[in-house]
Amino acid sequence: MAAPPEEYRLSARHYDATYALLRTPSGDVDFYRALAREAGGPVLELGCGTGRVLLPIARDGIPCTGLEASAEMLAILRGMTPPPNLALVRGRMEHFDLGGARFALVFSAFRAFQHLLDVDDQLACLACVRRHLAPRGRFAFDVFNPQLARIADDSDAETEDARFAADGVETVRFAARRQDRARQVMTLRLRYEHRRDGVIVGEEREEFRLRWFLRWELEHLLARAGFAVDALWGDFHRRPFAGDPPEIVIVARPAS
Repeated sequence: MAAPPEEYRLSARHYDATYALLRTPSGDVDFYRALAREAGGPVLELGCGTGRVLLPIARDGIPCTGLEASAEMLAILRGMTPPPNLALVRGRMEHFDLGGARFALVFSAFRAFQHLLDVDDQLACLACVRRHLAPRGRFAFDVFNPQLARIADDSDAETEDARFAADGVETVRFAARRQDRARQVMTLRLRYEHRRDGVIVGEEREEFRLRWFLRWELEHLLARAGFAVDALWGDFHRRPFAGDPPEIVIVARPAS
Protein backbone atom coordinates (compact mmCIF):
# COMPACT_ATOMS: atom_id res chain seq x y z
CA MET A 1 0.00 0.00 0.00
CA ALA A 2 1.52 3.29 -1.06
CA ALA A 3 1.09 6.10 1.42
CA PRO A 4 2.40 9.53 2.24
CA PRO A 5 4.79 9.22 5.17
CA GLU A 6 2.41 11.03 7.51
CA GLU A 7 -0.35 8.46 6.94
CA TYR A 8 -0.95 4.84 7.99
CA ARG A 9 0.96 4.85 11.28
CA LEU A 10 -2.06 3.19 12.87
CA SER A 11 -3.02 0.95 9.97
CA ALA A 12 0.54 -0.36 9.73
CA ARG A 13 0.22 -1.90 13.19
CA HIS A 14 -3.00 -3.71 12.30
CA TYR A 15 -2.38 -4.26 8.60
CA ASP A 16 -1.50 -7.95 8.55
CA ALA A 17 -4.23 -9.05 10.97
CA THR A 18 -6.89 -7.00 9.15
CA TYR A 19 -6.09 -7.92 5.57
CA ALA A 20 -5.41 -11.59 6.23
CA LEU A 21 -9.18 -11.54 6.86
CA LEU A 22 -10.36 -8.95 4.34
CA ARG A 23 -8.01 -9.31 1.37
CA THR A 24 -5.98 -12.50 1.17
CA PRO A 25 -9.14 -14.63 0.54
CA SER A 26 -9.57 -12.71 -2.75
CA GLY A 27 -6.65 -14.69 -4.21
CA ASP A 28 -4.50 -11.64 -4.95
CA VAL A 29 -1.34 -13.09 -3.37
CA ASP A 30 -1.50 -16.21 -5.55
CA PHE A 31 -2.30 -14.10 -8.62
CA TYR A 32 0.74 -11.82 -8.32
CA ARG A 33 2.92 -14.74 -7.28
CA ALA A 34 1.97 -16.55 -10.49
CA LEU A 35 2.74 -13.45 -12.57
CA ALA A 36 6.14 -13.19 -10.90
CA ARG A 37 6.91 -16.81 -11.68
CA GLU A 38 5.89 -16.26 -15.31
CA ALA A 39 8.16 -13.20 -15.50
CA GLY A 40 11.06 -14.91 -13.74
CA GLY A 41 12.26 -11.68 -12.14
CA PRO A 42 13.44 -9.29 -11.17
CA VAL A 43 10.19 -7.97 -9.70
CA LEU A 44 9.27 -4.55 -8.28
CA GLU A 45 6.20 -3.91 -6.13
CA LEU A 46 4.97 -0.34 -5.76
CA GLY A 47 3.44 0.21 -2.35
CA CYS A 48 4.65 -3.07 -0.85
CA GLY A 49 3.32 -2.28 2.64
CA THR A 50 4.28 -4.94 5.15
CA GLY A 51 5.04 -7.49 2.43
CA ARG A 52 1.76 -9.41 2.45
CA VAL A 53 2.10 -10.00 -1.32
CA LEU A 54 5.81 -9.45 -1.91
CA LEU A 55 7.28 -11.69 0.80
CA PRO A 56 5.84 -14.92 -0.68
CA ILE A 57 7.32 -13.95 -4.06
CA ALA A 58 10.72 -13.23 -2.56
CA ARG A 59 10.61 -16.51 -0.66
CA ASP A 60 10.19 -18.27 -4.01
CA GLY A 61 13.75 -17.10 -4.70
CA ILE A 62 12.82 -14.41 -7.23
CA PRO A 63 14.88 -11.19 -6.99
CA CYS A 64 12.52 -8.53 -5.64
CA THR A 65 12.43 -4.86 -4.74
CA GLY A 66 9.72 -3.29 -2.61
CA LEU A 67 8.98 0.44 -2.78
CA GLU A 68 6.98 1.93 0.09
CA ALA A 69 6.44 5.49 1.36
CA SER A 70 5.43 4.55 4.91
CA ALA A 71 8.36 4.14 7.30
CA GLU A 72 6.05 2.28 9.70
CA MET A 73 5.12 -0.30 7.06
CA LEU A 74 8.76 -0.84 6.11
CA ALA A 75 9.80 -1.25 9.75
CA ILE A 76 7.26 -4.04 10.19
CA LEU A 77 8.41 -5.73 6.98
CA ARG A 78 12.06 -5.54 8.00
CA GLY A 79 11.12 -7.13 11.32
CA MET A 80 9.85 -10.21 9.45
CA THR A 81 13.41 -11.14 8.43
CA PRO A 82 12.95 -10.84 4.67
CA PRO A 83 15.27 -12.96 2.51
CA PRO A 84 18.43 -11.37 1.09
CA ASN A 85 16.97 -11.32 -2.44
CA LEU A 86 14.41 -8.69 -1.29
CA ALA A 87 15.60 -5.06 -1.38
CA LEU A 88 13.47 -2.42 0.33
CA VAL A 89 13.35 1.24 -0.71
CA ARG A 90 11.45 4.06 0.92
CA GLY A 91 9.88 6.23 -1.76
CA ARG A 92 6.68 7.35 -3.42
CA MET A 93 5.27 5.56 -6.42
CA GLU A 94 4.65 8.76 -8.40
CA HIS A 95 8.32 9.79 -8.43
CA PHE A 96 10.89 7.07 -7.90
CA ASP A 97 14.25 6.45 -9.53
CA LEU A 98 16.05 3.16 -8.94
CA GLY A 99 18.96 4.02 -11.21
CA GLY A 100 19.67 1.44 -13.87
CA ALA A 101 17.46 -1.26 -12.33
CA ARG A 102 15.02 -2.80 -14.79
CA PHE A 103 12.26 -5.27 -13.96
CA ALA A 104 10.49 -8.03 -15.84
CA LEU A 105 7.41 -7.33 -13.74
CA VAL A 106 6.31 -4.20 -11.92
CA PHE A 107 3.10 -4.59 -9.96
CA SER A 108 0.99 -2.62 -7.52
CA ALA A 109 -1.30 -4.78 -5.40
CA PHE A 110 -4.34 -4.06 -3.26
CA ARG A 111 -5.45 -0.81 -4.85
CA ALA A 112 -2.27 1.13 -4.10
CA PHE A 113 -2.70 2.97 -7.41
CA GLN A 114 -5.92 4.46 -6.00
CA HIS A 115 -3.91 6.53 -3.53
CA LEU A 116 -2.85 8.69 -6.50
CA LEU A 117 -5.71 11.17 -6.40
CA ASP A 118 -5.05 13.29 -9.49
CA VAL A 119 -4.15 12.63 -13.11
CA ASP A 120 -0.73 14.28 -12.90
CA ASP A 121 0.37 11.87 -10.16
CA GLN A 122 -1.13 8.90 -11.99
CA LEU A 123 0.73 9.76 -15.21
CA ALA A 124 3.94 10.44 -13.27
CA CYS A 125 3.71 6.98 -11.71
CA LEU A 126 3.11 5.32 -15.07
CA ALA A 127 6.08 7.18 -16.56
CA CYS A 128 8.29 5.86 -13.75
CA VAL A 129 6.99 2.36 -14.37
CA ARG A 130 7.83 2.56 -18.08
CA ARG A 131 11.37 3.73 -17.34
CA HIS A 132 11.93 0.79 -15.00
CA LEU A 133 10.52 -2.00 -17.18
CA ALA A 134 12.88 -4.40 -18.89
CA PRO A 135 12.27 -5.16 -22.59
CA ARG A 136 8.98 -7.10 -22.83
CA GLY A 137 8.34 -6.30 -19.16
CA ARG A 138 4.78 -5.95 -17.89
CA PHE A 139 2.93 -3.80 -15.37
CA ALA A 140 0.09 -5.31 -13.32
CA PHE A 141 -2.22 -3.65 -10.81
CA ASP A 142 -5.72 -3.78 -9.39
CA VAL A 143 -8.36 -1.31 -8.26
CA PHE A 144 -11.88 -1.89 -7.01
CA ASN A 145 -14.68 -1.81 -9.55
CA PRO A 146 -16.89 1.00 -8.19
CA GLN A 147 -20.38 0.00 -7.14
CA LEU A 148 -22.42 2.95 -8.33
CA ALA A 149 -25.26 2.41 -5.83
CA ARG A 150 -22.74 2.50 -2.99
CA ILE A 151 -21.08 5.64 -4.36
CA ALA A 152 -24.48 7.34 -4.50
CA ASP A 153 -25.12 6.52 -0.83
CA ASP A 154 -24.55 9.59 1.38
CA SER A 155 -25.48 7.92 4.67
CA ASP A 156 -21.85 7.82 5.88
CA ALA A 157 -22.86 5.04 8.27
CA GLU A 158 -20.19 3.27 10.31
CA THR A 159 -20.10 -0.52 10.02
CA GLU A 160 -17.92 -3.23 11.52
CA ASP A 161 -15.71 -4.85 8.89
CA ALA A 162 -13.10 -6.86 10.83
CA ARG A 163 -12.22 -8.23 14.25
CA PHE A 164 -9.14 -10.06 15.46
CA ALA A 165 -7.39 -10.85 18.75
CA ALA A 166 -3.80 -10.64 19.98
CA ASP A 167 -2.27 -10.81 23.48
CA GLY A 168 -5.67 -11.07 25.15
CA VAL A 169 -7.08 -7.96 23.43
CA GLU A 170 -9.80 -8.15 20.82
CA THR A 171 -9.72 -5.39 18.20
CA VAL A 172 -12.85 -4.50 16.25
CA ARG A 173 -12.48 -2.28 13.19
CA PHE A 174 -15.30 0.00 12.08
CA ALA A 175 -15.31 1.79 8.74
CA ALA A 176 -17.27 4.74 7.36
CA ARG A 177 -17.06 6.25 3.88
CA ARG A 178 -17.68 9.71 2.54
CA GLN A 179 -17.88 10.29 -1.22
CA ASP A 180 -16.70 13.27 -3.24
CA ARG A 181 -18.35 12.35 -6.51
CA ALA A 182 -17.08 15.40 -8.38
CA ARG A 183 -13.45 14.34 -7.75
CA GLN A 184 -14.15 10.57 -7.67
CA VAL A 185 -12.51 10.44 -4.24
CA MET A 186 -13.62 8.38 -1.26
CA THR A 187 -12.55 9.28 2.27
CA LEU A 188 -12.34 6.14 4.39
CA ARG A 189 -12.56 6.70 8.15
CA LEU A 190 -11.38 3.83 10.33
CA ARG A 191 -11.99 3.35 14.04
CA TYR A 192 -10.22 0.58 15.96
CA GLU A 193 -11.98 -0.36 19.20
CA HIS A 194 -9.88 -2.44 21.63
CA ARG A 195 -11.67 -4.74 24.08
CA ARG A 196 -10.49 -6.93 26.94
CA ASP A 197 -13.02 -9.43 28.35
CA GLY A 198 -15.74 -7.56 26.49
CA VAL A 199 -14.84 -4.18 28.03
CA ILE A 200 -13.62 -1.34 25.81
CA VAL A 201 -10.08 -0.44 26.90
CA GLY A 202 -9.03 1.88 24.08
CA GLU A 203 -9.86 3.41 20.72
CA GLU A 204 -7.82 4.72 17.78
CA ARG A 205 -8.86 6.51 14.59
CA GLU A 206 -7.37 7.08 11.16
CA GLU A 207 -8.56 8.16 7.73
CA PHE A 208 -7.26 8.20 4.18
CA ARG A 209 -8.51 8.87 0.67
CA LEU A 210 -8.87 6.71 -2.43
CA ARG A 211 -9.59 7.69 -6.03
CA TRP A 212 -12.00 5.40 -7.84
CA PHE A 213 -11.76 4.58 -11.54
CA LEU A 214 -14.07 3.21 -14.19
CA ARG A 215 -12.77 0.53 -16.53
CA TRP A 216 -12.56 2.69 -19.69
CA GLU A 217 -11.04 5.59 -17.77
CA LEU A 218 -8.14 3.32 -16.81
CA GLU A 219 -7.71 2.06 -20.36
CA HIS A 220 -7.54 5.63 -21.68
CA LEU A 221 -5.12 6.64 -18.91
CA LEU A 222 -2.81 3.75 -19.77
CA ALA A 223 -2.96 4.57 -23.49
CA ARG A 224 -2.09 8.20 -22.75
CA ALA A 225 0.94 6.97 -20.77
CA GLY A 226 2.10 4.76 -23.66
CA PHE A 227 0.80 1.37 -22.47
CA ALA A 228 -1.25 -1.31 -24.20
CA VAL A 229 -3.53 -3.55 -22.16
CA ASP A 230 -2.59 -7.22 -22.44
CA ALA A 231 -5.32 -8.53 -20.15
CA LEU A 232 -8.21 -7.20 -18.08
CA TRP A 233 -10.04 -9.38 -15.56
CA GLY A 234 -12.84 -9.00 -13.04
CA ASP A 235 -11.10 -10.90 -10.24
CA PHE A 236 -7.86 -12.65 -9.32
CA HIS A 237 -8.99 -15.96 -10.79
CA ARG A 238 -8.66 -14.43 -14.28
CA ARG A 239 -12.38 -14.40 -14.94
CA PRO A 240 -13.53 -12.03 -17.72
CA PHE A 241 -14.52 -8.50 -16.84
CA ALA A 242 -18.27 -8.89 -17.32
CA GLY A 243 -21.42 -8.04 -15.41
CA ASP A 244 -20.49 -6.24 -12.20
CA PRO A 245 -17.26 -7.85 -10.95
CA PRO A 246 -15.57 -6.78 -7.68
CA GLU A 247 -12.18 -5.91 -9.17
CA ILE A 248 -10.52 -4.31 -12.16
CA VAL A 249 -7.30 -6.31 -12.65
CA ILE A 250 -5.04 -5.14 -15.45
CA VAL A 251 -1.82 -6.40 -17.01
CA ALA A 252 -0.25 -3.92 -19.45
CA ARG A 253 2.97 -3.46 -21.42
CA PRO A 254 4.64 -0.50 -23.12
CA ALA A 255 2.97 0.06 -26.48
CA SER A 256 6.30 0.57 -28.25
